[in-house]
Amino acid sequence: MFATLWLSLTDRDQGGAFVGLANYRTMMADAKFWEAMRNNMLWLVVVPAMSTGFGLLAAQLTDRISWGNFAKSLIFMPMAISFVGASVIWKLIYDTRPEGTDQIGILNALWVNMGGEPQQWLTLIPWNNFLLMVVLIWIQTGFAMVILSAALRGIPEETIEAAIIDGASPLQIFFKIKVPQIMSTIVVVWTTITLVVLKIFDIVLAMTNGQWETQVLANYMYDKLFRAFDWGVGSASAMVIMLLVTPILVWNVRNARKEMR
Repeated sequence: MFATLWLSLTDRDQGGAFVGLANYRTMMADAKFWEAMRNNMLWLVVVPAMSTGFGLLAAQLTDRISWGNFAKSLIFMPMAISFVGASVIWKLIYDTRPEGTDQIGILNALWVNMGGEPQQWLTLIPWNNFLLMVVLIWIQTGFAMVILSAALRGIPEETIEAAIIDGASPLQIFFKIKVPQIMSTIVVVWTTITLVVLKIFDIVLAMTNGQWETQVLANYMYDKLFRAFDWGVGSASAMVIMLLVTPILVWNVRNARKEMR
């Protein structure tokens, strides 16, 4: 961390000379940096919410069916795939072939069968960002489901039985009895996924490489450090990522310690 901080204050072209905050000013003046910041914020709003929501829904529904364990295995399976592997799978789903030829991409095959024309999905701004988010939501839903399922099973049965006796509906039991009792676990799952989102890199690199306005901070850092060989701006962007991640990480650790006492 200290080495990266030092690099962010120096200039490679000047033999590693100290230049103060010049790299940060250069970074702030770069439109691509603000595109990356904007996209990261969009990912932060959508992915943790959707992953946690779908995970909670899956945890609740799979506990109510006889083949729930099998269903959980299927939902959790994407967690065993690397981000790059998942990206390749979804890139095939979004694949586009010329009009009049067979579409091997599932999304375009369905779209064409409904009367539409083949679309270059990953170039459609701003929808391409959401299509990239789908990949991470698909992966993280399984993680959220497993944690939240354990939390749901830990709810005392007497509180649910009392609600049933009082005439509460299944929805009332879920939202007014179960969710409040596992709220701390929901927040931990949410913030854990948030940390993953702040460092998202593999999916963007493998699917769009930051083109078509899909740039994110980690990919921006990679471009500067290992493509442009600008260690100053690259390290400055790394420090920005660290500053964004640290408060959430500290809060998560403190929360975990409180629950262990």
